[in-house]
Amino acid sequence: MSDYNLIVGIVPRGSAELLTHAAVEAGAGGGTISRGKGTAANSFLQILGLADSDKDLIYVLASSEKMKPIMDAMILASSEKKQPFGIIFTLGVNSFLKAGTITGKDDTNMETTHQLITVIVNKGFADDAMAAARKAGAGGGTIMNARGTARPGEETFFGMEIVPEKDMILILAENAKVQPILDAIKALPCLEKPGTGIAFACPAENFTVLGKKK
Repeated sequence: MSDYNLIVGIVPRGSAELLTHAAVEAGAGGGTISRGKGTAANSFLQILGLADSDKDLIYVLASSEKMKPIMDAMILASSEKKQPFGIIFTLGVNSFLKAGTITGKDDTNMETTHQLITVIVNKGFADDAMAAARKAGAGGGTIMNARGTARPGEETFFGMEIVPEKDMILILAENAKVQPILDAIKALPCLEKPGTGIAFACPAENFTVLGKKK
């Protein structure tokens, strides 16, 4: 397990404070909240609590020692909500920047059932990328508005053209579906030009559906 873990929660808009407050009470130093929109074409995302609607995304960085108590507190805080309320999972943070130093470890042998696919494309391409992902087996995803940044005079970042407006898509997928989804997105005609998008995947640990079971 990594020395640090990023706890990620996706819940209905306006519900993030419920979980971040619980996380702080359980020992977290704080959290970050961003806004996104859920997309779904079938009942799969209904089960995950990610149907078409506005979402809050929660990010809480925790040491490996504090991760379980913090997650337990966040799950407990949402236990009376009707399921599906949302989802929560963790990402191993193998490189962590702190006070000018970077620490990390190799977790390539970690066994997980799901991976988080992150896709960043120029604004306007998210719907095409999401449609391709669904055809390849994705149940849905969460689309967030983003923007590119660069130092003055730079035209590319990670080989991607710097265009101020970006779309970022988060897709939680079972391991077996990850590569087909990535391949489907890569094959899109709108992404044929080099630098029009990037995508990567990382293991999602401790996957849990939030809310009270029916």
